[in-house]
Amino acid sequence: MSYCSGTNKGSVLSTDMTKEYIFKINPMGKPRMVHSDAWAHRDVVERYWVYKDMLALQARRVKYEIGDMLYIVFYLPMPGSWSQKKRLAMNGKPHQQKPDADNLLKGFMDALLADDAKVYDVRIRKFWGLEGSIRVFC
Repeated sequence: MSYCSGTNKGSVLSTDMTKEYIFKINPMGKPRMVHSDAWAHRDVVERYWVYKDMLALQARRVKYEIGDMLYIVFYLPMPGSWSQKKRLAMNGKPHQQKPDADNLLKGFMDALLADDAKVYDVRIRKFWGLEGSIRVFC
C-alpha cells in the first residue's frame, strides 16, 4: 500500500510532496445521522453510503491509504444552471458556501479510515471546479 505519512520534516506543505492522488468523484460532506436512519433511509444518507463505497473503491485501486498528515483539495462541481461564462469565471475560485470544509473532510476520512485519531496534521482547501474531484498530496 502507498501511505501518505509524516516522513516529510516540517509543514505538510513541504516542497518534498511528490505524490498526488486524484479521485474522480463529487465530494460530499458527512450528513448529520439520526437514529431513524436505521430504518427511514433518507436520500442524503443513501447517497452518502454510495459516496463512501465509491471513494473506498477508488482508493483501493490506486493503493492509497491515509497517513498521519493530510493535505487535501476538494473541487466541487458548479450548478448546471450557471451560464458557461459564469462557469469559466468561477473555475478554480474558492468555494465559500456549504458544504463546510470540515464536513467534506469527515466524509473523506470516514470512507477510508476506521479510526482517524492517527491524523495529526490536516490542510483542507475547497474550490469550484468544472467537475467534482478530490486531490490528495503527500
